Amino acid sequence: MNFDGQLPAKARLLKAAAELLAHSAGEPVSTRAITELAGVSAPTLYHHFGDKEGLFNAVIDEGFKEYVAGERNFVPTGKPLADVRQIWDNHLRFGLENPQLYSVMFGNIRPESRPARVAEAEGFMEEMLEKAAAAGQLRVPPREAARSILAANVGVTLMLTAEPAAERNFELSVMTREAVISAVSSAAELATAETPVGASSVVVAAIALNAALEFSHPAQLSGTELKLFLEWLHRIAQTA
Repeated sequence: MNFDGQLPAKARLLKAAAELLAHSAGEPVSTRAITELAGVSAPTLYHHFGDKEGLFNAVIDEGFKEYVAGERNFVPTGKPLADVRQIWDNHLRFGLENPQLYSVMFGNIRPESRPARVAEAEGFMEEMLEKAAAAGQLRVPPREAARSILAANVGVTLMLTAEPAAERNFELSVMTREAVISAVSSAAELATAETPVGASSVVVAAIALNAALEFSHPAQLSGTELKLFLEWLHRIAQTA
């Protein structure tokens, strides 16, 4: 079914490309499929975007503009790691509210083709973590911490957006968030944190691996198996 013909052709092409990419499961998306869904001719696509690659880049760029705009509107509280937690939650909310767009932005990034806005998102996280480092709250450099946190944030968000809304286990997001923050935080911060501590880098790696497997193969773990997996992670965290 074609999109609303009242939308401009350029907007219909962007919307069609985003939807087809989101449901492509990694398979190639043809120019013909995009133009048919958008209800336009191939020359119209070439007129607005040059070629299919230009259209895909425009889809990703538009998504990152919206995402980064939300980050830039964030008002820091003066508590750097509390702000990082809020940024994590905002990122997850964006993904759940814009699942198709998010899938294109973070789930279909081509090898060795890292969008500049990914670096911008990491840069914003790094700004918060530089403040944490200045306060003696980090055990690793801010850049390393930012990349680790954003990578875990993306993995969990992709996993949860792939699940039916009624089956989403948000405990996984909270647990992963605290595990990765614990992994990069200093002993002094851990001693005063209001959230549970004890999660090791093993926990972070296990959660990240599970998130990646769940996104690639959504049926790999049943609901019962996932609950058991979480129980094991809790035990590891308590003894780490």
